[in-house]
Amino acid sequence: MESLQSPLVLSSKLLPNSLKKPVLEVGFACFFKQRRVIQSVSIKRSVVCCSRKGGGGGSQDGSSAMLVNTEKKDASDSVGFHLVPPPSGDNGVIDSHEKLSTQKEAETGNSEGEEERKTKVTYNIVFVTSESAPYSKTGGLGDVCGSLPIALAAHGHRVMVVSPRYQNGTCSDEIFSGASDLEHPIKVHCFGGVQEVSFFHEYRAGVDWVFVDHPSYHRPGNPYGDGYGAFGDNQFRFTLLCHAACEAPLVLPLGGFTYGEKCLFLVNDWHASLVPVLMAAKYRPHGVYKDARTVLVIHNLAHQGVEPAVTYDNLGLPPEWYGAVEWVFPTWARTHALDTGQAVNLLKGAIVTVDRILTVSKGYAWEVTTPEGGYGLHELLTSRKAVINGITNGIDVSEWDPSSDEHIPFHYSAEDLSGKVQCKIALQKELGLPIRPDCPLIGFIGRLDYQKGIDVIRLATPELMGEDVQLVMLGSGNPEDEEWMRVMESTYRDKFRGWVGFNVPISHKITASCDILLMPSRFEPCGLNQLYAMRYGAVPVVHGTGGLRDTVENFNPYAGGGSGEGTGWTFSPLSKDTMLAALRVAIRTYREHKPSWERLMKRGMEKDYTWDKAALEYEQVFKWAFIDPPYVS
Repeated sequence: MESLQSPLVLSSKLLPNSLKKPVLEVGFACFFKQRRVIQSVSIKRSVVCCSRKGGGGGSQDGSSAMLVNTEKKDASDSVGFHLVPPPSGDNGVIDSHEKLSTQKEAETGNSEGEEERKTKVTYNIVFVTSESAPYSKTGGLGDVCGSLPIALAAHGHRVMVVSPRYQNGTCSDEIFSGASDLEHPIKVHCFGGVQEVSFFHEYRAGVDWVFVDHPSYHRPGNPYGDGYGAFGDNQFRFTLLCHAACEAPLVLPLGGFTYGEKCLFLVNDWHASLVPVLMAAKYRPHGVYKDARTVLVIHNLAHQGVEPAVTYDNLGLPPEWYGAVEWVFPTWARTHALDTGQAVNLLKGAIVTVDRILTVSKGYAWEVTTPEGGYGLHELLTSRKAVINGITNGIDVSEWDPSSDEHIPFHYSAEDLSGKVQCKIALQKELGLPIRPDCPLIGFIGRLDYQKGIDVIRLATPELMGEDVQLVMLGSGNPEDEEWMRVMESTYRDKFRGWVGFNVPISHKITASCDILLMPSRFEPCGLNQLYAMRYGAVPVVHGTGGLRDTVENFNPYAGGGSGEGTGWTFSPLSKDTMLAALRVAIRTYREHKPSWERLMKRGMEKDYTWDKAALEYEQVFKWAFIDPPYVS
């Protein structure tokens, strides 16, 4: 038996009159739905045996079937559909790839005013990432790759997430207990030898979560390093991830079917950037993945996966592809007079080979093309500006919901804000601050490092403590900044509290309790804390950069007929004086203009930053990616 190699076009001669009903764009999405109704035709998946001569055959359950848009499953099987006749009707059948116009609907007897229903184009999407919540997370990358796949799966796409199976010998390893070994190991040729990796799989929330397993992922620490710094073999660890991710859609029979070659790879940051280079250099020259597309998502351009040029031979790429990842540091950045500056840059390799480029906010899409925000790649990114888009990250509204959050003592909503004051009193009591419901409470949650503007906060705090406010900070990072928080707490016992480390329940409590959230980041590709804050009725005061500028609308009390517009305050440039000026305006508004402040809170709480909204924007980019042939073929 042979399987059909091309779609079979429906003809009206092949069906009885009862089935002559227009079928709109029967697409690949039907392979993964048990039953889908398109107008009056019900389409149900089955596996049938067929021959090229007959074009049809008996299904597994014995009922008759017509093959539509078949694809090869194995040597003798194809994926087919049952066409279940409607109760009544006598309509014509059209080509499955045609779109019906409104006029055509009228000619086939549809009632006037009935909306045209179109089969949605769906994709096989493969996320490649170094972390995905809840399995692994160090920041926003884990949040995105833990939530966006679920939102896309809910839109009908088939979604796989490929990430390492980290094991650090603690209780956190139990998060992988639901994943089972697929018993399908592969061999990866890189780093001068053959590495064997295996795959674990868990199907959850409509997504195939695939974990690449190798001894290099089994060690104490976070995904990238430990208390002594970054791991020295990170290039090796993430090269394995990229090779394994390229093989997974071809070899893993998830749910009985592989994802196949026509996939869309979403590669995230430098850790996954070798994937599009491998597509162009290793697979497409042999006719594999010729219909696949790759999209690079830049979460933080500051990290690019740069290593010495001598490590190129370890990547498993042909010698002639060195130019794709070649990187030469400018003279001022070299370590000594004999340093040639030659290196390999994995993120640069992705930029020159992917089909589309995304950043996690519209503002950051522009910033990466500037000398200040491009980190040496701005000219290259400017040359590909036509395919760069920014999509603001969403948030998990089931986890971050003040009306049902399990981490906060009192619940509230935009309709009833009384619980927020109670949360504030409870936090003041828990942290040992004077219980003052009317005192403005300012919160900060983030890493204690240069990017987050902690140095500006340190400069401004003595003046800020002269105001009648309370300041609560949660974070970890630079040991000097951690010690500074301890000193400040002992100096300003009635006004300052610092929590060194990161604690999920405390982060929720601070967000629910504070009146103002401070984010003086030097650069912020997207930022999530300001989105959480607005959802919880905390007014953000942020530096106007990247995603912060995109998501926080500056407050204008005179707009809207006096009711005001905006959701917070932005300040620029980043300095102690501009930050303090914005904070003082916010504090004065809180004290003297309560009605305006309440409207400010409610406007933020009513903003839509769900992943469902972001998923729609991603789908548009997927469509654009498939319009043109692969950028590098």
